[in-house]
Amino acid sequence: MKGEIVHAGELRKDADVSCDVCIVGSGAGGATLAAGLVERGMRVVMLEEGGHHTKSEFDLQEGTAYPMLYQERGMRATADLAITILQGRAVGGSTTINWTTCFRTPDSILDHWREHHGVDGIDLGPHFDAVEERLSIHEWPIERANANNRVLWDGCRKLGWEARPLRRNVRGCASTGFCGMGCPLDAKQSMLVTYVPDALERGLSLYVNTRAERLEVEKGQVTAIHCVALDPGTDQPTGRRIVIRPKVAVSSGGAINGPALLLRSGLNRNGRVGKRTFLHPVVAMAAFFDEKVNAFYGAPQSVGSHHFADRGPGKIGFFLETPPVHPMLAATAFCGFGSEHRDFLSRLAHVGVLIALSVDGILPGDEGGTVSLRRDGRVRVDYPVGERLEESFRASCLAMARIQLAAGAREVRSLHLEPVTLRSEADLPLLERAPWGALRHSIFTAHQMGGCAMGADPATSVVDSTLRHHEIHNLFVVDGSVFPTSLGVNPSETIYALAHWALDRVASAV
Repeated sequence: MKGEIVHAGELRKDADVSCDVCIVGSGAGGATLAAGLVERGMRVVMLEEGGHHTKSEFDLQEGTAYPMLYQERGMRATADLAITILQGRAVGGSTTINWTTCFRTPDSILDHWREHHGVDGIDLGPHFDAVEERLSIHEWPIERANANNRVLWDGCRKLGWEARPLRRNVRGCASTGFCGMGCPLDAKQSMLVTYVPDALERGLSLYVNTRAERLEVEKGQVTAIHCVALDPGTDQPTGRRIVIRPKVAVSSGGAINGPALLLRSGLNRNGRVGKRTFLHPVVAMAAFFDEKVNAFYGAPQSVGSHHFADRGPGKIGFFLETPPVHPMLAATAFCGFGSEHRDFLSRLAHVGVLIALSVDGILPGDEGGTVSLRRDGRVRVDYPVGERLEESFRASCLAMARIQLAAGAREVRSLHLEPVTLRSEADLPLLERAPWGALRHSIFTAHQMGGCAMGADPATSVVDSTLRHHEIHNLFVVDGSVFPTSLGVNPSETIYALAHWALDRVASAV
C-alpha cells in the first residue's frame, strides 16, 4: 500500500488522525526511523513544518534556496546575533541542504559518553554498515577534489599535519558544488530521495507545511499531537488544525525545534530540556590566490583534518574542513564595508576558504548553550562564548592561515569586523593579538546537537540510553538533540545510524 503526501496548506477542514507512530520531523533521524517502521507494517504519520520540494525546484540560486529550504530563511541566529545558524526546513531536513560529509562516530566520543554520561549498550557498527550501503557513503577520490579542498590537502602535507579524503553520501555526483541549495540531480542521497521515498512506498502518511505545536500528555503518555497547517506561500497558519493520536510519539525535529516542542508541551520537570546545546562553533579564514580557485564549483567538502581535534587538557580541540564559497554566503560572512567588501566579492573566483569547527562540550564545565522559548513562543538560542572557546578560535585561525600560506596564498584575511591581513608567517602575531569572541568576527554553525541529552541519570538527562523519555513512556527522541556532547565530526551519519539502531526500541513500544 502506497502512502501519501498531505499538503496541509490545502486542507479544507480540520483533520483528526490515529496511527501507531507519529514522527515529528523528516530529517536524518525521523526519515531513517520511518522507513524501518513502515517496513514492519506499522501505520506511521510524519510531520514536516517545511514544504516538499524536488530537484525541479532547485535552481542553484541562493535567493531561492534560503527562503525555501532553511530555518528562518537562512537568518536563524543566536539571541545575541553572534552565531549564524544554518539549518534545514523542508522534507529531508538538513540532509537536503548539507554538504554530504559523513563520518562514523569517533570511538573516543562514545567512550566519553559511557564514562561521563552513563550512555551504554549502543553498538552502532552494523547500523553504520546498513546506512552506508543505502546512502552510498564512500570516500571521495582526492583526484576529484576542487582547488579549495586542495588548499587544505596541500597545505597540511607541506606542514606535516594530518589530512585525509572525506566520505560523502552521493551517487552519480556531477560536482556542481551547489549542495547547499538542494541537489538538482538527486545525486546527493539525502532523506528526500532515499528513506522518505522508501517509507512512502510502503504506506507512510507525510504531512508537510504542518507545525507541531504541542504534545498532549495524560497519565505519563502522549495522547495527541496538536498541529497547525501553514500556508506555503506566507508561512502563516491557515486556520486549519490537525490532531494526530499515536500509540507512540517520536520527536525528530532536531536540536533546536525538538527541545522547543517539549518546552511548549510543559515537559521539562527536571529543567534539562534545551540545556547542553552544542553547535561546533565555526570560524573561517579567507585566502587570495593568483590563480582561480572557483570555490563555488566542485564537491564542497572532500578533504578534512583532525590534526588538532585533541589539543590536550584544558583546551578545546577543533577540526578543519572547507565550505563552498557562493556569493551570498561569502557576502554575509565577510565583515568588511564599502569598497573593501566590493573588492572582496570582485575577486571571489580567486578566494579559498577554510573553516575550523570547535569540539564543544567535552571539557569539564563546558555546558554549551541553551534552547528556550521567548514570550511569544518563538524559539531562542543562547550560546555564551567564553575564554576557552576564544582561545580555540585564535589557535584554529592561526593554523588555517599557516595552511593557506603554505599552499601558496598571496594574502590571507580573517573575518573580523576589521579584517586582519597576512602575507607571510611573519604576520601571524597580528592574528594572535586580534580580539576574539562573540560579535568580534563571524561565527557560524551548521551542526546543532544536544538539548535533549541521553543519559542514565533522570536528574541530568532527558532520555535514557534507549532514547525513551525518562517520564513519558511512549515518547522517544531520535535525532542529534540526544547527544550529551558534540561529536567532533559532521553529525549526519551518527544520526542515521542511531535512528537505525533505535528502530527495535521504538517498534517494541507500540
